[in-house]
Amino acid sequence: MSDELIGMGVYTPSEAGRLLHIPAARITRWLRGHRIGEQAYEPLWRPEVTLDDRVFLGFRDLMEVRVVDAFIRAGVPALRLRMAIQLARDILGSDHPLSTNHFRTDGREIFLRVIETDPDGRERERLLNLFRRQYEFNDIINPILKTVDFDDHGAPFLWWPGGRRLNVVVDPARSFGQPIDAASSVPTAVLAAAAKTEGVQGAATAFEVSEASVRRAVEFETSMEQKLAA
Repeated sequence: MSDELIGMGVYTPSEAGRLLHIPAARITRWLRGHRIGEQAYEPLWRPEVTLDDRVFLGFRDLMEVRVVDAFIRAGVPALRLRMAIQLARDILGSDHPLSTNHFRTDGREIFLRVIETDPDGRERERLLNLFRRQYEFNDIINPILKTVDFDDHGAPFLWWPGGRRLNVVVDPARSFGQPIDAASSVPTAVLAAAAKTEGVQGAATAFEVSEASVRRAVEFETSMEQKLAA
């Protein structure tokens, strides 16, 4: 594997689908493009990871897919979302604009949060409607990414897929972005498998982690399997 992929996180569509509870075929369609009848649809964006001709996702792609799915679930039409991605890409100068913390939705429109500085040097936040291209003031729109940590530039760098309570994190800089126990960096799949054969105490001893970490890993992996089967 290329050194360029270290710290980026690498996921197949199936792995991403398991984490996000989205069909892998849908993720592949978004990233590879598709055709409906005579109409061809380009990929929504170019993935971070390039390996052969297969589709792989980096961590930013994972977060981008998560937000695309959230917008669609909120009722935003796919065509409107495609337009929003292009507009946001132009405004932010980012290949993965939706995964930043600049977006809001009310289920009908998509807004881009921008910070402006007035002539007196004071900063204020406004919401730019990406379709009417005018400023909207709506402080009741909640952020989509409540379980993501962002850097100073608004880019995501950590995701807590089971909520912060479980202390399970997806960090592209550790274990190639697989879900890990945040305290020890041991993959949750490894801890859960060990608990199944050795018991919670045995797994904790073998990997030098707390029993609480093993229990949280088991809870997380069990929830993933239940959602996958649903």
